[in-house]
Amino acid sequence: MPTPFSAEDRARITERLLDAGRDLFAAQGLRKTSLDDLAAPAGIAKSSFYAFFDSKEALYLELMLRQAPRLHEHLAEVLDKAENARGALGGFLRATVRMLDENPLYRRLVTHPEEMRAVARRMGPDEMARAERMLPLPGFLEAARGKGELVEADDDELIGVLQAVLLLPMHREDIGEQRYPAVLDRLVDIVAAGLTKE
Repeated sequence: MPTPFSAEDRARITERLLDAGRDLFAAQGLRKTSLDDLAAPAGIAKSSFYAFFDSKEALYLELMLRQAPRLHEHLAEVLDKAENARGALGGFLRATVRMLDENPLYRRLVTHPEEMRAVARRMGPDEMARAERMLPLPGFLEAARGKGELVEADDDELIGVLQAVLLLPMHREDIGEQRYPAVLDRLVDIVAAGLTKE
């Protein structure tokens, strides 16, 4: 029977698996990343991977959950500082696009929603509750709706429109590098104005 990993080994190997996963998932995606790809940089056998994570999806989920508090804090601050719902939505979209530019893992999730669905299928109730607590947008929409600042639409529709804006970075090259910033700003302004009331 193999010797169990010490606490120090577990911590070190877990961090190596997370580092490898962050790089590999962002570069080639969940499906194309093999257990061998993940285990090799951590210095463990493929079969030992399961002593640390139940699946590749569980590793991906842990990466997302570890990054989520910083994201939540930043986006919640953007929503809270705005003078009105229109400014909040515009700020939220601009901050989220910046985050997607800076964070290849989140960019991958937005541009490959099938990976997010695969990860979500593996979420247990605890992980789902933890993830939902880190999303500032639903609370903001509820508060803005209560103040009469949003157009009549359900949350799924509103979130879908906001997600559509977040797909624009996928078409940056098609739009052209020089035109992209102005196009993004104009689209954000149009959407924020279209979803809010004066």
